[in-house]
Amino acid sequence: MLDITTTTIDKVSIHHVGNKNNEEPLLVSKRELQLVDQRLDELLKRYFLHQFKTEEFYSFTFSNNDFTLNPLFQFAEKIFNNLNDFHSVSRDIAQHLYEVSNHPQIKEGDLFVVHFTDLVVVDEVVNCIGIFKSENRHTFLKLNVSDGQFLLDYEDGINIDKLDKGCLIYNTDKEIGYKVSIIDNTSKAAEAQFWCDSFLTLRAFDDNYYKTKSFLAMAKDFVVKELPTESEVSKTEQIKMMNRSIEYFKNKDTFNREEFEDVVFQDKSVIHSFREYDAALRQSRDVDFIDDFEISSKAVRRQEKMYKTVLKLDNNFHIYIHRETDMLEHGTAPDGRKYYKLYYHEES
Repeated sequence: MLDITTTTIDKVSIHHVGNKNNEEPLLVSKRELQLVDQRLDELLKRYFLHQFKTEEFYSFTFSNNDFTLNPLFQFAEKIFNNLNDFHSVSRDIAQHLYEVSNHPQIKEGDLFVVHFTDLVVVDEVVNCIGIFKSENRHTFLKLNVSDGQFLLDYEDGINIDKLDKGCLIYNTDKEIGYKVSIIDNTSKAAEAQFWCDSFLTLRAFDDNYYKTKSFLAMAKDFVVKELPTESEVSKTEQIKMMNRSIEYFKNKDTFNREEFEDVVFQDKSVIHSFREYDAALRQSRDVDFIDDFEISSKAVRRQEKMYKTVLKLDNNFHIYIHRETDMLEHGTAPDGRKYYKLYYHEES
């Protein structure tokens, strides 16, 4: 969550970026926008910043993992080093976006490049560059009164509560590619991924949030997808493991891999399979899961929603299991039908 209480907008430049593939034009402004209306300033700050509520951060990368070659990293560095270069660099940013807007489904839109001061992110006060693209126009009704008569009209414009695409580049962690937040509220289809991949070229920021989220996701994939291919494991046993995973992360401040494996899997052969799965994943995806780190409670809460411990029985029943799988009893009737018996303490 960002704290924008003391944040001010220093500079704003606006350009219009068409789709190069569709031969739409790039229109760059000659000079930056002059903000003299305090109400407009507050509305712009709301439009640009109020949707950035995530704790998930990114940093710049490049095809060869040398983030210093990333054009957006270079543009940000120029602005942070010399604010007088802001508008000329904003034109370079617009040109770069135009060059990568080469999929026929990418929408044209208005590009805002903004410089903020005194923005608080993770308890650190930083300056920040914002890049925002408005792709969708919205129709607004206008009601006026003249000579005792009500007049109704309409006008197309930008909805300040619906930011289409945006990123915030914080002037911190420069040595690893800056810390970056993103928003993309448009289609998640492949052609729309250009904002993160082609334009910004980002990777996940290697902090405790990312480590917690990644390890929980990996553990879940092992239990749900990999383990059943190696051994006969019941659905209830899978659910037990996933529940123990979440409970471990919820009840601990720091993560220790060996302790986690003993608590969650409780079987040497399963632990061995998990380590082999982990090693293969590291090699194939070129990722590394750290054995010890501080657990991010916010990442745990988010991943807990993905741990849907549900037993699906044919097309008739869904049983949601939150904690105590020992309250279920599985069996087979004399006629061959399978059943679950549920025990409980109180009915609500």
